[in-house]
Amino acid sequence: MTSLSVEILAADAAEPITSAGNAQLGIAVLAGIAVIVLLITKFKLHAFLALTIGSLALGAFAGAPLADTIKSFTTGLGNTVAGVGVLIALGAILGKLLADSGGADQIVDTILAKASGRAMPWAMVLIASVIGLPLFFEVGIVLLIPVVLLVAKRGNYSLMRIGIPALAGLSVMHGLIPPHPGPLVAIDAVGANLGVTLALGLVVAIPTVIIAGPLFSRYAARWVDIPAPENMIPARPSEDLEKRPGFGVTVATVLLPVVLMLVKALVDIVVDDPENGVQKVTDVIGSPLIALLAAVLVALFTLGRAAGFTKERLSTTVEKSLAPIAGVLMIVGAGGGFKQTLIDIGVGQMILEFSEDWSIPALLLAWLIAVAIRLATGSATVATISAAGLVAPLAEGMSTSHTALLVLAIGAGSLFFSHVNDAGFWLVKEYFGMTVGQTVKTWSVMETIISVVGIAFVLLLSLVL
Repeated sequence: MTSLSVEILAADAAEPITSAGNAQLGIAVLAGIAVIVLLITKFKLHAFLALTIGSLALGAFAGAPLADTIKSFTTGLGNTVAGVGVLIALGAILGKLLADSGGADQIVDTILAKASGRAMPWAMVLIASVIGLPLFFEVGIVLLIPVVLLVAKRGNYSLMRIGIPALAGLSVMHGLIPPHPGPLVAIDAVGANLGVTLALGLVVAIPTVIIAGPLFSRYAARWVDIPAPENMIPARPSEDLEKRPGFGVTVATVLLPVVLMLVKALVDIVVDDPENGVQKVTDVIGSPLIALLAAVLVALFTLGRAAGFTKERLSTTVEKSLAPIAGVLMIVGAGGGFKQTLIDIGVGQMILEFSEDWSIPALLLAWLIAVAIRLATGSATVATISAAGLVAPLAEGMSTSHTALLVLAIGAGSLFFSHVNDAGFWLVKEYFGMTVGQTVKTWSVMETIISVVGIAFVLLLSLVL
């Protein structure tokens, strides 16, 4: 368990900073979340400021001293950024190298050259899932949309038949698979094992993405039959490059951190001896920081140098990759502050009592809380962070596998029914040239399928493990 996880569990066990009863705490939580929702949706305030103000409002409604609320918020923010900030930065660098070097285009072109006809939706979901591993959702969309539009146009395919599988692949990776920010924060918040979460996440992700992608796209193409909009086909990132990295080495580079983390999880289960030399080595190389750092260092050569980048060009690429994630980092940090405030005012104990009284399974409760916050705020990351803070105490006494499933339940809930308060909704609508109604019938329904199928598989796994 990481030092951050230990700190979070210690915080869970600490005395609450207020003596408010469950009724007042319940009202405080609803009021705090309402403040965040109102500021984001009505006043269009940045999520970082909304979460900061919402945290202070939460403490005030719960009757906690202002100084204690500020301390809780800053502690949570610091711990969260310390735990996942570097990982988000490394993931951003890897994604930028993949895009700028033409590695992403190489994966796309190679798979598309092998696929045709009925296999094309399956090829698109495979492309999106591989490329989506190191990329933020928005970056993945920007990278893949030109490919989706070109394939639909040249092959005379329905845009939804090609587009929905690609979007499903990206969305599932974003919600369920680390090193994306949401899953990483949830793993830290509930003290889950990253390798086990990654392994179980892949088990849940594969059938989920098949059902929400290639299978659902058949119906989506019937409901919304539109051609690829001509004006939205931009130039591809690698068109100005003389050469680009090979397919095999690109895929190997992207999958390197995943493989290292899975090896660590496997050795931890099979060997299960902290003093064993092999386990000591895998614990180091399979830690998220080292796994991602190794992938970035390898990518500098296998992607950057292979594309003919000079040292100066590599340095510029790394620098440009970090600027766009500042906002993401601050939102994640503020979400961690909100989560710590929730814990410190005693909401965790209230949730425990609530789940016992109502006999709601912890995994289903976590999913429902994430769904409610997702519908209200429109942000999968905010929903994941807030829900993780609320249900963190439920993880105490859980097995390693069930703690990982708790993270996946939260992740599945955070993807439920994207609508007009979600930036991703408008991104998809504009790129595909759809009306609001068409976007709801395709994108929003697809997100809901991912969420519902995801929690169904999580609950099934909980019965087996």
